[in-house]
Amino acid sequence: MNMKLKLARVAKNWSQQELAERVEVTRQTIGLIEKGQFNPSLQLCIRIARVFGKTLDQLFWEVNENEQK
Repeated sequence: MNMKLKLARVAKNWSQQELAERVEVTRQTIGLIEKGQFNPSLQLCIRIARVFGKTLDQLFWEVNENEQK
């Protein structure tokens, strides 16, 4: 599940449809990304990050606890 993406979307008060329109994909695609059932292309990740004014790391990078040590 991509909670970072969902939290960023909710913080902007955007629906899945609104985000989808901004990055030119379907609402279903955004829903699947948020559920962790679809891995977006790098180009789509970049478009999503740009509409939020965030980096790819801020929205998509999952830090494993073992990697932090």
